[in-house]
Amino acid sequence: MSSTLRSLALAPSGTGPQPRAGLAWLGRTAYAWGRDILPLAVMLVLIIGVWQIAADRPSSSLPAPSKIWTDSRELILHPFYDRGGLDKGLGLHLFASLKRVALGFSLSAIVGIALGMLVGTSAIAMRGLDPIFQVLRTVPPLAWLPLALAGFREAQPSAIFVIFITAIWPVIINTAVGVRNVPQDYRNVARVIRLRGVGYFAKIVLPSAAPYIFTGLRIGIGLSWLAIVAAEMLIGGVGIGFFIWDAWNSSNISDIIVALIYVGLVGFVLDRLVAAAGNMVTREK
Repeated sequence: MSSTLRSLALAPSGTGPQPRAGLAWLGRTAYAWGRDILPLAVMLVLIIGVWQIAADRPSSSLPAPSKIWTDSRELILHPFYDRGGLDKGLGLHLFASLKRVALGFSLSAIVGIALGMLVGTSAIAMRGLDPIFQVLRTVPPLAWLPLALAGFREAQPSAIFVIFITAIWPVIINTAVGVRNVPQDYRNVARVIRLRGVGYFAKIVLPSAAPYIFTGLRIGIGLSWLAIVAAEMLIGGVGIGFFIWDAWNSSNISDIIVALIYVGLVGFVLDRLVAAAGNMVTREK
């Protein structure tokens, strides 16, 4: 047998190792899912089980999970129904709230990053504005609502303003801290290559401050979601906050619990989205 034929005969088949590799991949995937999902599933089962046992009594003031399913099954299975007026499914109420949050949070991100850059780079702006920001950020979100209603005279812009004024402070503060913490080596390099103005901010300041900025944005999006739910309880109209308040007035405790679960899940998703955007922007190339 020639050397060429011998090498072909001894060469491993291209399909030989693949089944073992596939099984190994499946094993790793199953292990990862079991490691991450199984503890959560066990805890949920325990919580629901304890809740069911504790609340499944005539004297209980809160409904058991089984009663919540019975009372709110249509609400859970059909979240996008629309019977006109304010009689809408949870999905449509959440969508209305998310539109307000998207607008108010976007405004707070733009204005907050700009003001944070100003305060972080200018000592005069720092001394003049930072004390004002520190005072205003301690005002509770709903305390701004009467002033917003007096100024705008409409519920929609008032709710957006409450979101804006609630979310802007962590964005300003974290952006300013990030700008002040740009490494001195980076500043020296910019000075050597005579990088100034827009180029300095775009190539030195923003990349260095980006982790701080996105930390502020994550805090801001969480505060935005908290603020809109509370504001909608007072201003009415379509929105998850109004839905919760209306369910309370109708004594539908099961609907309130379902809505709270939706609120928590949406808030978690919003936080993960901002975190994912931050990871994409700040990761090293």
